[in-house]
Amino acid sequence: MGVNRRLDEWVKLEQLDLDTVETDIDEKVEDKATSLKMTRHQKRKIDETHVEKGHEELDAASLREHEEFTKVKNIAKIELGRYEIDTWYFSPFPPEYNDSSKLYFCEFCLNFMKRKEQLQRHMVDGKKNKVYGQNLCYLAKLFLDHKTLYYDVDLFLFYVLCECDDRGCHMVGYFSKEKHSEESYNLACILTLPPYQRKGYGKFLIAFSAYELSKKEGKVGTPERPLSDLGLLSYRGYWTRVLLDILKKHKSNISIKELSDMTAIKADDILSTLQSLDLIQYRKGQHVICADPKVLDRHLKAAGRGGLEVDVSKLIWTPYKEQG
Repeated sequence: MGVNRRLDEWVKLEQLDLDTVETDIDEKVEDKATSLKMTRHQKRKIDETHVEKGHEELDAASLREHEEFTKVKNIAKIELGRYEIDTWYFSPFPPEYNDSSKLYFCEFCLNFMKRKEQLQRHMVDGKKNKVYGQNLCYLAKLFLDHKTLYYDVDLFLFYVLCECDDRGCHMVGYFSKEKHSEESYNLACILTLPPYQRKGYGKFLIAFSAYELSKKEGKVGTPERPLSDLGLLSYRGYWTRVLLDILKKHKSNISIKELSDMTAIKADDILSTLQSLDLIQYRKGQHVICADPKVLDRHLKAAGRGGLEVDVSKLIWTPYKEQG
């Protein structure tokens, strides 16, 4: 419970080094006795608590079925451009792909095939269409644990980040956002592919997707929940750097609402971030930001370097409007 399942797989007995196993007979006996005393109702409640996180829309029976069905990833590897990538999680590909341990993706239109020869014969159509969005969701689900696969991609806009060279444009990652969000979500899914991680692309996508576009729209927003473990880590790092930079310039003499207006970050996200850094005090019925410059410097150093800079002067984008 509470442990990620990245790169998991079934292993055979001969792969295990049983000589390193430490046993405590008394604890085992005690644990067994405790488990025998546990009622069936209590065990069911524990099971439900374990599987409900990130899948609140499913009932208990469906949750147990989902947990069993997705316990082990079905596709072990993918080939995307010049990279062969080990996958992290189960993704519900069509049944005819269940016998494939490796899939070959076209990095331009994201069609996937069972054999290398099929990929080599494949002709790329650059036109944006529904199939591309669905294929992008299939691909992303291999690396995102708590995201639903959206077959109806019409409700979302997809933005793909690429590295370009003399061979063309190679997908680094992407984000998607709802065309209309009643919950003020400014981002639905975000992913940087494993070969391109730890290069600043994740924070770049966050800054670009969630906040530079939100500023253009004149809206305050927040990412769709639940966030993956890596997603939360990336967002918390982004929020921390942006907020601390502003607090240093204003010497903490600024309100949470003013911070929200300046950054397009939702007030709840600002509050939770500053609370995690112990920079908030509650006085006379309201939250007050309290930060010594030395404390801010220490937190900034711990936050590490920022992502790639977003050059807003080169941003050519208008908010989505439904065609009448």
